[in-house]
Order: sequence, then structure tokens, then C-alpha cells
Amino acid sequence: MRAVFTAALAAFLVTAWSAEAQVPAPPQSGTIAVTGATIHPMSGPEIQNGTIVFENGVITAIGANVQVPAGARTIDASGKYIYPGLIDSNSSVGLSEIGGIDVMIDLNEFGNVNPNMRAQVAFHPESRHIGTTRAAGILTVVLTPSGGLIPGMTAALTLDGWSWDQMTISDRTGMLMNWPGAGNENQYDNALREIRALIEEARAYERQYRANNGQLRDTDPRLEAMIPVIRGEVPIIVSANEVRQMQDAITWAEEEGFDIILLGGRDADLIADHLARTQTPVLLTSVQGAPARGWSPYDQSFTTPLVLHEAGVRWGISGGSSAPYANRLPWEAGTAVAYGLPLDEAMRAVTLYPAQFLGIDDRVGSLEVGKDATFLITTGNPLEYRTQIEQSFVQGRELDMMNAHREFYERYSEKLRQMPPGTAGGGGR
Repeated sequence: MRAVFTAALAAFLVTAWSAEAQVPAPPQSGTIAVTGATIHPMSGPEIQNGTIVFENGVITAIGANVQVPAGARTIDASGKYIYPGLIDSNSSVGLSEIGGIDVMIDLNEFGNVNPNMRAQVAFHPESRHIGTTRAAGILTVVLTPSGGLIPGMTAALTLDGWSWDQMTISDRTGMLMNWPGAGNENQYDNALREIRALIEEARAYERQYRANNGQLRDTDPRLEAMIPVIRGEVPIIVSANEVRQMQDAITWAEEEGFDIILLGGRDADLIADHLARTQTPVLLTSVQGAPARGWSPYDQSFTTPLVLHEAGVRWGISGGSSAPYANRLPWEAGTAVAYGLPLDEAMRAVTLYPAQFLGIDDRVGSLEVGKDATFLITTGNPLEYRTQIEQSFVQGRELDMMNAHREFYERYSEKLRQMPPGTAGGGGR
């Protein structure tokens, strides 16, 4: 009976929660030119008094002396700024709705090894978190499942569309692997043996698959999903935070011949030289986190991006994976700026660099001819707390900028305006 009630409650809450979700924008019709803004492409220097032209969702021209095509709709953005949409590269937006109800969280599957699990299939395109995430400038998310040794494949999606397949940019940005914790030596060794055995089994399966031209009588969806990984077509995203975890993961990847991306990197500042020497990319998840040890300085997490930058490490910022707090990503990067990181590097850490690591830089992460017209028109730098995102475009589609936070603000501002002067809070502006 309780299960029936829980399911009914969840169905009601999903309906109520999604009732205020934005209607997806229609496809771009006609050519659009945004003029007069200071453009920050991220892959090159800023462009003063710049123009960006896009058609059918793709940038066709960008620069300071761009001729606006005849018949194009022109948007005057004088005094404003244009940036590429931010990328949340460690996200559960659309996979997690209300934390207290189990059936509204779809982050993991049963079993310890699930490389065949595809995160984007579980994505809920009417999630209420989408609006508040977009309002912070985040227009692309990389969905990261959780649980077990290999939770599944990560996927990159835009935050506008009617269905997950319409919103998917890449369905295989990486195979996620949760590197075992090193607390118990026996358990750690057993987990490493399991990893090696799984890779050897996947390699044997790939050899049979290749020898039989993909026609196998006995198929294994788990091993078949690992074929692109074995062939080096898809990187392994290794979730690891401790020094030993990261060092062992790097050594293992070198021995096996894999490309890996470290996700987490809490102790990355302690092995920055090693990360630089091995050219191992790191996506930091806790710039605003507290120090992990009693002897660590209070600002260890705040200064880690600067340490990695100065050491020549390839790195980016992904922030925490919590869906309700996805909108905090710009402030994670902004904290690093407050502790010495150059502003342009902090912006690239949430745009260009994650796109490069995850193989989606041909579509997003910077503003260049041929890439998606996915960008922001702002009053300042998106990492600055006071900056307003005035308008966003996803693949040329002009987004509805309303969201739950903004709606509440406008509703209760109107309440204050309507209250008679002299009452508590009355006569407000």
C-alpha cells in the first residue's frame, strides 16, 4: 500500500513540479545578427563592438567588421557582453528531482558494472531545475550516473528541447569509473583485480567482435558497450580524489594504454607536477569545498585551480553534481578568481576546457564559425555574482528566461507593492 501511495505522490509531484517548466523554444527561423557587444569567444581574444551572425542554429560569422546579411533580424547589444554558454560537466540535472522521494531520482542501476547504461535516456526534459540552471548561464550539461564500479556512460545535452534525443549533443562523452577507495588494503586490491579482469574480458570480447564482423551468437551488452573504450574512441572518466587513487589510476591507464580524465581531484594540488608531466586532465568538483584534513590550509580548495594552472596541468571546473545547486557552477569558478586565478582561465575552465576534454568542442565551449549558436548576452562576466544573464540562445533558439526563482521574486515583489503603506513591509518599491 505504501508503495502505491509513494508512486501516486511522485506522479502528482512530477506533474506539479513540471507545471512551470519552460516551453522549448521553436527552431531558429531566418538569420539573426547580434551587434555592438563585447564578444568573448574563449578560443581567442575579446572582440570589441563585435557582431555575431547565426543561421539554422550555427554561427556563420563573428568579428568586429562583420557585414550584417540583408534581411537578417538585428539585435542591438551595445554595452552588453557575449559569452559561450557554460558547461556543467558533472551534472544530475534532469536525473534527480526531489531528493526525499526515491522514484524521482534515477542516477544508478543495480549491479557493480554497468557500462551499457546510458544516462541521457533517463533525462527528464521538463525538470524544474533546468530553468534555474539556465538562468546561471549553464546551457550544456554532462550527465554523470553514480553507483558501483562502472555506473555507465556519460552524455552531453543542451538544456532546451522536447525530448532527450533532441537535446543530446553526444551520447558517449566518457565511460565513468569510480576508482576504489584505498582505506582497506584487501578490498582495494580486490577491486583493482576486478578492474583488470574486466578490461581483459572486454578486450577478448572486442577481438571476437572484430573477427566476426560484429556478428556474435552470444552477446553481452556490458562488454559490447565497452568496445569503443577498448578501441580508444571514448575516454574513461575516473572519479578519484585522494593522492593514491589518482596516482594509481594514472599508472593503470598508462599500462593499459587508455586516455583518462580525472573527476574530483580534491588532492590534485599535491601532485600537480605529476599531473602536468603525464598530461592527465582533471575536472575539479569542489572549489568551494572545505579542507579534507586538519593540517590543510583553509583555502586549499580555493587555490587548487591556481596551483594547477601555474603547474601547466590540463584542468577544468565541474562543480558538484547536485541538481538543485547546479546554478552555483559560476561561483565555483569565481571563487578561484578571488584566490588568484586569471579571470579568462576561470571562464575557459567552465567552457572551452571541459568541451575539449569530453570531445564536444566542435559544437560548444567557444564561439567560432561552424559551431552551435549557444551563447549568453550578459551585463558582465558570468562568474561575477551581480551579472545578469539577459538572454540565452541554444543552437540559435531564443530561450524563455523565466524560472522558478525569478517567478517567486516577481510574485512577492508585487505583494510588497500592493501592501498599504505603514503595514509591515508595505509600500515597497
